Amino acid sequence: MNGAIHHVTAITGEARRNIDFYTRVLGLRLVKKTVDFDDPSIGHLYFGNETGSPGTLLTFFPIEDAAAGRLGVGEVQETVWCVPEHSLGYWTHRFLAKGVENQGLTRRFGERTIAFKDPEGTSLALTGVPGIETQPAWGGSEVPADHAIRGLHGVSLLLEDAEPTSAVLTDVLGYRETAVEGTTRRFRLPGATVGGVVDIRAVGGFLKPRPGRGSVHHVAFRAENAAAQTSMVERMISHHGLVPTEQKDRRYFKSVYVREPGHVLFEIATDQPGFAVDEAADSLGETLQIPPFLDGRRAEIEAGLPDLADD
Repeated sequence: MNGAIHHVTAITGEARRNIDFYTRVLGLRLVKKTVDFDDPSIGHLYFGNETGSPGTLLTFFPIEDAAAGRLGVGEVQETVWCVPEHSLGYWTHRFLAKGVENQGLTRRFGERTIAFKDPEGTSLALTGVPGIETQPAWGGSEVPADHAIRGLHGVSLLLEDAEPTSAVLTDVLGYRETAVEGTTRRFRLPGATVGGVVDIRAVGGFLKPRPGRGSVHHVAFRAENAAAQTSMVERMISHHGLVPTEQKDRRYFKSVYVREPGHVLFEIATDQPGFAVDEAADSLGETLQIPPFLDGRRAEIEAGLPDLADD
């Protein structure tokens, strides 16, 4: 759905540790092992539902020697998943059994939520969403399908000033402000089942972020096709004076990037062609995939990324 969240991309440390947490503890499917197309010395891992549908994806650049990041103003503060309402008790017990640092059950905007962190300190949360159990989930993990994560609920942004960013959300991406709770303003995309929530917390004078392990690199929003993407980009330029990149071919989608007014890196990503362009649907994520323009460097890339090259 145009404007809904397509994926969130963060920085992590050891690839195997990352894969273990997201597939074994959270029960997501590793749908793609590939490389950063701009710097193929760095891997790129994608986690989501069975097919890696837009709106279900959290992706990572594993950089073993990266320093720990520091949250700051102009950054994604937290990535939130949606699960069935009845599953929060299951996840409370699972986190206890797995030793996952969490804040227990709380309420945000009337929704029951568990905030937690991954092993590298990435800020995450699970929110119980009525009716979300009708959405497809990955059934190939030790997490029962009845309790499985269904996709992204949304993100929260930590900003100096909420107004310029909220203007982009509403005018370009179609969100509407629906509620205020303390210093946080909630924006929802009408009709979005997954990936339709953006919370903005304005905190003037807060420290600038330091990118590193546990920090978010960018948040991507969906465009149904190239025409929709072009329309969004043109509106960013003409209505908000932003300066997007040219379209980049990421093999699984086409992307345009822009620093929104609050300095968070936004991406507009097309829904197609998806992750089955270079692997069969039943074997997604099993083999390191190298984009065609880097095929001549396959041996070099695999030697530099042994944790990802192993089948």
